[in-house]
Amino acid sequence: EVQLQASGGGLVQAGGSLRLSCRASGFPFEDYALGWFRQAPGKEREAVSLFYHGDGSTHYRDSVKGRFIISSDTVKNTVYLQMNNLKSEDTAVYYCAAGDASQTWSEYDAWGQGTQVTVSS
Repeated sequence: EVQLQASGGGLVQAGGSLRLSCRASGFPFEDYALGWFRQAPGKEREAVSLFYHGDGSTHYRDSVKGRFIISSDTVKNTVYLQMNNLKSEDTAVYYCAAGDASQTWSEYDAWGQGTQVTVSS
């Protein structure tokens, strides 16, 4: 079965750091794009960062550039999101997902369960 297991969320003070992990199984990991997405209460889900295994390219939304880093370990079939200098605006449930590189992220079929990130002052 296709499975994405997200972990690493928690409570952190503004300016702190967290590293999220997403372990994948049940599909050819290196054939897919992997991404991190987030959703805050009352808001729509938004893309945070994407990793394209075909060429190793990455994408970040403007609000996290210079603070977040996405990476992939193809031995462990795990994608990471290192989050530094966290801000209160980063508070959300974070999800990982996988899809074909030709798809937009809203078309991705495989999603993890999500992990809560809360940033306090």
